[in-house]
Amino acid sequence: MRDAFPSYKVSRVTNSISPAQAWQRLLDGNERFVSGAAQHPNQGAARRSELVDTQNPFAVIFGCSDSRLAAEIIFDLGLGDAFVVRTAGHVLDDAVLGSLEYSVSVLNVPLIVVLGHDNCGAVTATKEALETGEMPQRFIRDLVERITPSVLSSQRDGRAEINDMVVDHARLTAERLLESSPVIAAAVHNSSTAVVGVAYRLAEGRAQLVTDPALL
Repeated sequence: MRDAFPSYKVSRVTNSISPAQAWQRLLDGNERFVSGAAQHPNQGAARRSELVDTQNPFAVIFGCSDSRLAAEIIFDLGLGDAFVVRTAGHVLDDAVLGSLEYSVSVLNVPLIVVLGHDNCGAVTATKEALETGEMPQRFIRDLVERITPSVLSSQRDGRAEINDMVVDHARLTAERLLESSPVIAAAVHNSSTAVVGVAYRLAEGRAQLVTDPALL
């Protein structure tokens, strides 16, 4: 069987930018997107050819699967710029953790962004399940159960609106990521990687940091 991650057997990728610089690059791209001045970088045939045997993304974007949250578009990125992982409600599981650990330990990516968005269907479903006592069936239930701690935390703090819960869920997911992965926690400890929560506003297209800027 062909190795799914052939570069794992090669020396680690060297990334020359800091977590703060990586975040600024994402911010700059998002500002271009918001203002209607997107440059659509690194999307041509030449860039495609450059990446056949290597990749050196400067950020990981772990976001919700929502169709309105296309990471490369909202941050005005191209091929090879971001390592993207998406699940409904940016729910953590073993496959996600393995993907994120790979990005840190092999690709040496300096920044992991946990990206939520307003009017999130997964967070809404969780809130409704807690209010009605009626849980969804099968695997959707698993999503709701994993989001429940964030919604309960918001409610304990008197934050009852969905978009407040979205912010809390992005922030708490970033914290849980560090608690769940010793690999990522070690990278953060030695300042080679930062993990931050970000909330995206659908109407204006703006991505805003919802964790302490000092984490960068």
